[in-house]
Amino acid sequence: MTISRRHLLAAGAGTLLATPALAAWPERSIRIISPYNAGGVNDILARGLSVPMSGILKQSVVVENRAGAGGGIGAAVAARSAPDGYTAFLANVDTQAINQFIYRNLPYDPEKDFAPVTLVTTIPFAIVVGPSKPQIRDLPGLIAAAKADPNGLSFGSWGVGSTSHLAFERVARHVGMELLHVPFTGQAPAMQAVMASQVDVMAVPGGGAEAMARDGQTRILAVVEAERLALLPNVPTVKEFGVDLNIGLWQALYMPARTPQPVVAQFREAAHEAMQSTGFQEVLRGQAAKAEPTTPEGLTELERRERPAWSAIVRQLGVRIE
Repeated sequence: MTISRRHLLAAGAGTLLATPALAAWPERSIRIISPYNAGGVNDILARGLSVPMSGILKQSVVVENRAGAGGGIGAAVAARSAPDGYTAFLANVDTQAINQFIYRNLPYDPEKDFAPVTLVTTIPFAIVVGPSKPQIRDLPGLIAAAKADPNGLSFGSWGVGSTSHLAFERVARHVGMELLHVPFTGQAPAMQAVMASQVDVMAVPGGGAEAMARDGQTRILAVVEAERLALLPNVPTVKEFGVDLNIGLWQALYMPARTPQPVVAQFREAAHEAMQSTGFQEVLRGQAAKAEPTTPEGLTELERRERPAWSAIVRQLGVRIE
């Protein structure tokens, strides 16, 4: 293929024009939108990233919580933000692989409205049982109790159609048990309800499960992983009981669609560096997770793999929200 001198000059001019703008970025603070309330897993990770990224980028990186609608409010705010490199979005499996199958009028398009940056981490789920059922000591015990009394046991979640709701139902459907679903408005209230014997069991992110079990009455029955977790080395996996499932609460960074690719690339480089920082590694350990930096293509492939399983359980349950 022959490239004319005119095309070469045009390309060179474009590069010269683009370079100063890129070199100037960032000129001011950058916000990371967390689509959940302060204190939850997503918020903890966003704040954990913001500190080292501020140092790396030499500008303040601040977290803005925009909670509601299963993360949809924050996602919509991020999607409508100017693609100027000063807004990022710490999304998760709910916003990018579940909500589109649940909400009839989703105010954003998870496949078109965002430029993928990188996967950050995947937090494994654990099945916990509260003090209301001291006789249930392990996953087989839970399965036996649930099968003996369908819908006699209850499980909590942080909302209808949330990952905690659907993750538990995926396990339940896989092993053939039925429990009564009791949704709460947020992760913390749901976890507290288990510990207060208002509901019996729950699918909880690994770090939260470890914290709950410190009371000596809440027990972790299993982690929904193929391998045991470093934070919970004595807790068996569901696979050890013959349940071949691996369900995690993945978290990933995006920027608004049409954000200049050089800016996205520079932001990704800073995020990858921040993910290896001592401070963020400590945050991850507390969540029973590890850093999982990827390319944009790797993140897009993760979305593609995840959506079928989540859409299937949504269809089975008939979950729809106006």
